[in-house]
Amino acid sequence: MKLFKKLFIATLCILLLYPAATANAASYTVKSNDTLYSLSKLFNTSVKALRYSNNFDENSLSPGDVIYVPAHVYKVKSGDTMSSVAKKYGIPLSNLKRANHKSGTSVKAGDKLMIPGVKPIKSSDAVISHSDNDVKLLAQLIEAEASGESMKAKIAVGAVVINRVQSKAWAPTISKVINQKFGEFHQFTPVKIGTIYNTPSSASKKAAWIAMYGSDPSNGASFYFDNSSKNKWLWSKPLTANIDHMVFVK
Repeated sequence: MKLFKKLFIATLCILLLYPAATANAASYTVKSNDTLYSLSKLFNTSVKALRYSNNFDENSLSPGDVIYVPAHVYKVKSGDTMSSVAKKYGIPLSNLKRANHKSGTSVKAGDKLMIPGVKPIKSSDAVISHSDNDVKLLAQLIEAEASGESMKAKIAVGAVVINRVQSKAWAPTISKVINQKFGEFHQFTPVKIGTIYNTPSSASKKAAWIAMYGSDPSNGASFYFDNSSKNKWLWSKPLTANIDHMVFVK
């Protein structure tokens, strides 16, 4: 059985063993005073499930750590407020604010909110259709582009590919997006230079799956680049996120 299929089956085992850890997954950045116990209560799961799904050997967390948590990702629509979203999902407003690191209640259409502590929605599949090879290729791209970056940056790279697949402006599958060319220009440098074939780390594999389930630290970006880039065209595009040494734009 292929390694990526084994990884997927392991993920499903987590869901069966720990029903609260639904397939609706997101990445959460640890803040000071967070503990595995407090986060297990916030996200309606268990300390054991959080440790298992994040490969933790200990119970300690450090501010800035990015962990995999069970949460539905909701895209804010026009007219939504933090209060209305909390009411829609039947959760306390304070929990919604805490899960999304918000001190106020301001949101705008297109924002993505993590919804903690909710039962799985009817479809618990990834946000786009995919093959085993698609997920493997996504992890390879993440490894090639962000091997030295944080988990948050890795997930964001994966999310850019997912965002392109979901947009009519790009190719309709992960593999086609990653291998897409306009004229003689590759969209992703690792495809051109061959590093796309490097073996992905466990972190890159995990980041690929987290992005597949809708987590998007890039905030809807369609492009990313190193912050040392001199490309004026990329710098002219609307900024969505700065993560480590990487810049994400629409």
